[in-house]
Amino acid sequence: MVKLTIVGRVSDGLPLAQGLRYQNDEENENFLCYKQQAEFILKEISRGALSPSKMTIHVDHYHCFNYLVENGHCFITFCDSSYPRKLAFHYLQDLQKEFEKFDIGLMEKITKPYSFVRFDGIIGNIRKLYIDTRTQANLSKLNANRGQDLDIITKHMSEIIEKRQNSGEFHLQYWVCCC
Repeated sequence: MVKLTIVGRVSDGLPLAQGLRYQNDEENENFLCYKQQAEFILKEISRGALSPSKMTIHVDHYHCFNYLVENGHCFITFCDSSYPRKLAFHYLQDLQKEFEKFDIGLMEKITKPYSFVRFDGIIGNIRKLYIDTRTQANLSKLNANRGQDLDIITKHMSEIIEKRQNSGEFHLQYWVCCC
């Protein structure tokens, strides 16, 4: 299941919008941690440390991030590892298509994190379409173009953190997390 979604600007790593909080009680304490990890990934993309336009990043055995970079914006989602990766990327592509309907000039004027609240509701509406992986529409997406997701690179979060630490530019402000 999709649990967190963040849309950000690649040029400066500014998070523009996030979907509503979709966690249950046992995940409340980890939600902030996962949000910080998503922001860290966005910053890594903006500084050029993560160059692929599509990637899956495993956090642990149970969760992963998937991201898509298109037209200077990054769409990141945090999901259960059991959630079909192909469906997660369809979700991100649908978000990207809706995002493109907005004025790009407006996006460039945003200076405060998460201030594009008009898009938060759109994220929630699109997410609802992807909750049940067994709907006919989602099954069709899973069965279409079966080899399509072969171009998606997979890494583990620990690799990305280690690379950042080795670069000598790792600051605690980017990674204050206990998960």
